[in-house]
Parts: sequence; C-alpha cells; structure tokens
Amino acid sequence: MAPIPLAGRRVFGLETEFGCLVRDPAVGDAEGVVHLVKDHAFLKRRLGLLDLHARDLAFEPPRTGGFLTNGGRLYIDMVGSHEEYATPECMSLDDLLTYDRAGRALLVDLLDDLGLTGAASFHCNSVDHFGGHTFGCHENYLVRIEEDAFVPALAALLPFLVTRQVYAGVGRVGGHRLTRPSSKDNVLQMSEHEIDTVWVSNFYGVEIDPTVDFQLSQRADHIVRAISSRVRFNRAIINPKWDSYYDYEETHRLHILFGEANMSEYAAKLKVGATVLVLDLLEMREAPDDLALREPLIALRQISRDPSLRWLVRMEDGRTLSAIDIQRRYLTAADRLLAGRDEQTDWVLREWRRTLDDLQVNPLATADRLDWAAKRSALSRFMEADGGSWQDDVMQSLDLEYHNVDSRDGLHAALEDAGEMPRLTSPVAVHRALTGPPQNTRAMGRSMVIEELLRRAEALYVIDWDAVYVEDQPALPLRNPFHTYEREAARFTERIRRG
Repeated sequence: MAPIPLAGRRVFGLETEFGCLVRDPAVGDAEGVVHLVKDHAFLKRRLGLLDLHARDLAFEPPRTGGFLTNGGRLYIDMVGSHEEYATPECMSLDDLLTYDRAGRALLVDLLDDLGLTGAASFHCNSVDHFGGHTFGCHENYLVRIEEDAFVPALAALLPFLVTRQVYAGVGRVGGHRLTRPSSKDNVLQMSEHEIDTVWVSNFYGVEIDPTVDFQLSQRADHIVRAISSRVRFNRAIINPKWDSYYDYEETHRLHILFGEANMSEYAAKLKVGATVLVLDLLEMREAPDDLALREPLIALRQISRDPSLRWLVRMEDGRTLSAIDIQRRYLTAADRLLAGRDEQTDWVLREWRRTLDDLQVNPLATADRLDWAAKRSALSRFMEADGGSWQDDVMQSLDLEYHNVDSRDGLHAALEDAGEMPRLTSPVAVHRALTGPPQNTRAMGRSMVIEELLRRAEALYVIDWDAVYVEDQPALPLRNPFHTYEREAARFTERIRRG
C-alpha cells in the first residue's frame, strides 16, 4: 500500500476544557463567569450562533454554546461547568495548533471585553489539585478501521497512548489517590447540579497523595478504564464515539479521552503528529503487535509517577521495557513505511526521534520544548532560590499559573517570551483563526452559512458538524470532511436570502 500524504487523508481536532479561576469574589463565582463569557461571545460579539436545540438533554441543553464563525465550537461542559472550546476540523498539524491557540486567545479577549481581566482567568490545567477534579483535552481523529478490526486495533494503540506521556505529559505537582467516597480525607467537591452525578456507575472519592512530589501527567491518577463509553467517574484512555462527527466512507471518529492541554506548541504538534502516524500504521496493519502491557492502567501511573525517569513497565509476555523502548518500536515502523511522503510527516519523524534520544540520555534536556520538563525545571529553580518543598501550597499555585492562557500573565507564556520555549504559530494566523475557518475542510461551508444566519436573526436553524438545517429549506449535508462545500454553501445561503 503506497503511503498517502498526511494532509488530505485525515482530519483531526481538539476539545479543551478550561478551568476558571475567580480572583475577585465581587464578580461572582466561576460558574457565573463561564456563562457571562459564553453569552458575550454569542449575544454581544456575535462570533457565532447559539444552539437553539438540545444537543444532549442532560449534558448540552439549548443555548449552552454553539458553533463559531471559525468552524469550531464554544460551549459549556455541564459536568463541572467548564468553558470548552473545540477546534474546527483540520487537515494539517499547523492548522490545528493555530486554531487551538485561537481558542485560548478568544477567551482572553472576551474577559478583556467584559472588564474581567485580573478578576478572573482561564487555565488549561486539566486538574484541580484541592477540589479533586480532572478535566482534559480530548483528541478526535478520522480513522479508517473496519468495525471487526476496531477492537484489535485499539489493543495495539494502547501501549503507544500509555507511553507517549513521556513527551506529551504537561507535568503536575503532587498526586491524587482514588478512594471510597466515604473516606474521611476525601477532597472531591461535588457540584449542587444533578448533572454532575447522573448516570454515574462507579463513584469514588479523591485524596491528596503526599508521597508524590512531581509527575508527568495531570490526569493519570484519575484514569480508571482502558476503554469505556462513559466518562464521569469512568474516565478511560479511549472513549469510543460511534456518531456522525466524522462519518464518511466507512470511517468514524476515534475519541482519545486521556490527554492534556499542552501549553507547548511543540509538544502538542509532536503528540498529535505521532498519534496520526501510529493510526496510519494501524490502518495499514503494520503497527507492532507484541507490545501488550500486562496492566495498562498500572503502567500509566507508574510512568507518570516514576521519580527515576526510567519509566519501566511490565509487558504481558513477562518482559520489562521502558516507555522509550516502546515508543521506538512505533517510531521505527513509521520511519520504515512513511518517511519521505511529505514535509509534515518528516518533521514528526525527525522530532520524535530527537526527543526520544534526549529523553533517554538526559530527560530534563527537553525543558526547551516539553511541558513537563519545562515546568519541573522552572519550579525547581524557584525552590532553589526561595527554599521550600514540592508539598508547599505555593508550588500548586505556580503549577496552575503555568497553564494561564493569558500571555500577559502565564508562566509558560513568560518562558515563551524569554525564548526558553518555542512558538510555532504565527500571531497573524492566530488572529485570522479567531473568526475565519480552515480553507480546506467542511468547516468553510459551515462558516459561510453561520455568517449568513447572523445577518438574519429571525431564522430557525440546527447546526451540526455534518449538516446544517434551516427552516423551510432542504438541509445542507456536510458529510465529507475533506470537502469545503464552498459552492454548496453559496447556493444554500442564496436560497435563505430569497426566503
């Protein structure tokens, strides 16, 4: 099978849940700020259209969010009341980074507009140290894996996902232990909203684990399933989605639940890029098939918490391998079959190899590009200068500030400004991505219709990833994610104008 260029054969996207920190109680609580920001985006700034219908009666009722003119979505995750941003469908890693960064810039811009700068802030922190919650950055990929081969393919994917945290992890001060809900040291703060506990089948408590100083992953302590269709208290590495988000020519959406929001654009590009190449191997039936882990969830936490940074895990066949060894097996197969097909693939292969080499020799040498290493190095410098230990509350605060999305305040932003962390996106491209869609996916057609409907406030509509419906008009299907639908959307909007 001849390799097909990465661009043009797969679409992907990110969904990021943001923590909201309210520093001035006079502006209200975090839930109130989240709703203010959402309403300001759609009702005042008119950056998109609110959903008039319930996308899900429990989790996404009407008017909790909607599609933006850039083709993505801004909405409130009703489990925890987090602001959430989903990028539009992208076909290139550079587009994905640009639209992901645009979502963060949008939230900062909206807080500025509302006069809340300094009083509230958004963070890609993925964990609430003292509240016991975790929230993530989920990845979506179009995959061409036949239904009867899907389960074996996921088994071959799991070792890669468990071990990629050595470069994809964002780092975390401290740890959590999952316990029985009645534990006297339970720090999990449940919301007053019924939605936070509906359909829960495995409720647990959360305790602070004082035995952990620092670990690679913010979410590893909270993952309790390898694969699960439920998310709340059943968080899994993979959460299968048999829906129409990506449903085209025997393809479907692979939803990776175990992920974290990388502040480092380099780490995000490597994470998604390496995952795309491994999915290519799975589709070609060329992925390594002898890397099954004896206990994937135990291995996940062992790698995250290993203070020696050797990252050794036990395999199903009794061998002991390092996370680096396992990643190299996937890299070797990808290099053999995919090298030279396009510039983007070669960047991933080159940087994947360079990063694994550095991690094997001196893991902290990657502090110039990987989140966990940069955070650990920066926080270690703070302790050397001011004294104290990893268990001090100030370390939790500094951990949180690494993830502040406001480039004027965040710790990662300071490292980026100082040239200690790379920036791969263009400020001009990010500004354009605030309101404009990618030019090579169906997000373009969706954006065109949204722009027209914003000029016709009286219209009734339903907008989804794969179709647009407007009253008294035939639907506009958007089934092919690789097609821009520019002509079809132009005809559709003309029919709307004619009434």
